[in-house]
Amino acid sequence: MRFGAMNFPLNPVIDEIEVVAEMGFDYVELTMDAPMAHHRVLQEQKDAVLSALRRLGLGLVCHLPTFVSAADLTPGLREASVRELVESLETSKALGAEKAVLHPAHAAGLARRALELFREHMRESLSTVLLAAQSLGVRVVLENMPPGACSLSEPEHFTDVFHRFPHLEMTLDLGHAHIDSPGEQRNLAFIERFADRIGHVHASDNRGSSDDHLPVGVGGLDFPRVIRALQEIGYDDTMTLEVFSQDREYLMRSRDKIAGILERTGAKRR
Repeated sequence: MRFGAMNFPLNPVIDEIEVVAEMGFDYVELTMDAPMAHHRVLQEQKDAVLSALRRLGLGLVCHLPTFVSAADLTPGLREASVRELVESLETSKALGAEKAVLHPAHAAGLARRALELFREHMRESLSTVLLAAQSLGVRVVLENMPPGACSLSEPEHFTDVFHRFPHLEMTLDLGHAHIDSPGEQRNLAFIERFADRIGHVHASDNRGSSDDHLPVGVGGLDFPRVIRALQEIGYDDTMTLEVFSQDREYLMRSRDKIAGILERTGAKRR
């Protein structure tokens, strides 16, 4: 397993890359959000970013913008959001990212009162972005959402999009799938149903009611059970620790806890 950590997009990108390397991670997952990691800023700093990654021996995964509204009921906002995602894909290509995480739209405001229309917009926007990724040759890993997002939160929600895009993979966000799911039923269902489509993993803990992004072991997620299930399908790729704390020592502790689970079950960190 290769472990990664995210930059904080309010800080300069090069500084964040340095911090991730100092913590001993294998790659940085570059969250492409404004102000400091917007795709235009990254394009301006492309040579410096590539030089830092080479110098520090870090791999790169990109995370397309989270705080956009690609299924918004307002056409102009929706179209602008899709443009942001496509231009971020182009920057991911320019930076040589091995994969790009796509965070689907979530229903907010009046969209919660018009879910069918919201979901129609989401399908249209998703198709536009995925067709652009195919044209660019960028590997996209589509993230499952928390249950409250009203989109792509359950295994059955992925069936149609995987059918329409045979080369699409998923980011299994363990924390998202843990919410309102005793016994890790949703995580285990994703792993069993899409064993050949999981191309990336996000790991954080929570108490089962909201996406808290807690350190591993602080919440209620049964990491040994889920890690064993991933091992059983042969998953041995990238896992990003999404532990959001001002004290980044919790990131390293969380990584080491998962590495310890892997070692106890016979797998080793690459």
